[in-house]
Amino acid sequence: MTRGWLGVVSAAHVRRGIELGVAQINHGKRAPLARMRAGDTLIYYSPTEQRGDHTPYRHFTAIGSFPDDDIWQSDEGSFRPFRRRIDYLPGTPAPLDELRARLHLTQEPNWGYQLRYGLLPLDTHDVQTITEAMGV
Repeated sequence: MTRGWLGVVSAAHVRRGIELGVAQINHGKRAPLARMRAGDTLIYYSPTEQRGDHTPYRHFTAIGSFPDDDIWQSDEGSFRPFRRRIDYLPGTPAPLDELRARLHLTQEPNWGYQLRYGLLPLDTHDVQTITEAMGV
């Protein structure tokens, strides 16, 4: 059974992942990537354009699925993040504000607190709603 996931990453980092055809979560930690399986869907939510920005962006920025379960450690000098291959689908960023009332994710008070974990499971309804909003 495939599952849906929400990764919380800046829009600039998402664009880099799309260029490389990789997924990376929580500043390159292995454990979040290991929670996902081949066939699972990953949707990125970008609270900001760049890491450290104070201006909110708040868009769903990319969607893809994992073709396999391979996880490897990349070597970028002093930074050695864990990554996975992902097949990104063409889509347009979708603003959270336009979807908030329809998503199960955002119905609880203080729902945004859970975004701090960096990776959250998404139910089928939310995956479908976001996918449609992104034009995928």
